[in-house]
Amino acid sequence: MMMLEICVDDLAGIEAAAAGGANRIELCSVLSIGGMTPTAAFTEQAVELAHARGMAIRAMVRPRGGDFAYDDADMAMAAAEARWLASRVDGLVFGAAKDGRLDEAAMARFIEAARGVRPDIALTLHRAIDATADPAAEVEVAVRLGFDLVLTSGGAVAAPDAADVIRAMVERVGDRCRIMAGAGVRPDNVAALVAATGVRDVHGSASSPTRASDALADKLEFSPQPRRTDPDVVRGLRTAIDTLETTTA
Repeated sequence: MMMLEICVDDLAGIEAAAAGGANRIELCSVLSIGGMTPTAAFTEQAVELAHARGMAIRAMVRPRGGDFAYDDADMAMAAAEARWLASRVDGLVFGAAKDGRLDEAAMARFIEAARGVRPDIALTLHRAIDATADPAAEVEVAVRLGFDLVLTSGGAVAAPDAADVIRAMVERVGDRCRIMAGAGVRPDNVAALVAATGVRDVHGSASSPTRASDALADKLEFSPQPRRTDPDVVRGLRTAIDTLETTTA
């Protein structure tokens, strides 16, 4: 079965992902800036809900917004977050990159902190790999460090625009880890993307715009256009990849 992962930043998103047939949750806060580390209270409630709905849950660890070139203070925060989360979630999501390459030393420091608490913690390398000059070559770093999943758009803004790079990543890693396509993945393009790349994992927000609940806050631009996980979009993704899997079996 192909795996469908939905990134969420609220409990309603978990319910929507479950209703649509997702297999796994990527838990974040502040998805409007690409996701940050979720809070402690949110994590505890989210884990209980996701597991009750039969979904695995991996938590984002991102100590700040912006790029992925982390200094010692950033890494101290990321390591502390990793230690707290490792005993609570099924896996962690992290990445570091600078000067066009993955920052292997920083990622090794993160993994050491997480696995010091839980040696078997699952690991996703997130789209920091897309901030490198050659994502297909950089997957070797992920394999060497022990990541079991690599989330990527192939270095493009949207994954369908770099299907050839994603396929090269899939072919390069073989069965050493799994490549997960994400960014700009929707029900109307996911089947073609899977067919073109050979991925067995798909990632998306599956969100739709929603109206702001506070008109004055919206006027003052305290937040971007709000979006919510849409169970119909999740269901559309699930149907599209299940149909593809059936027809190619």
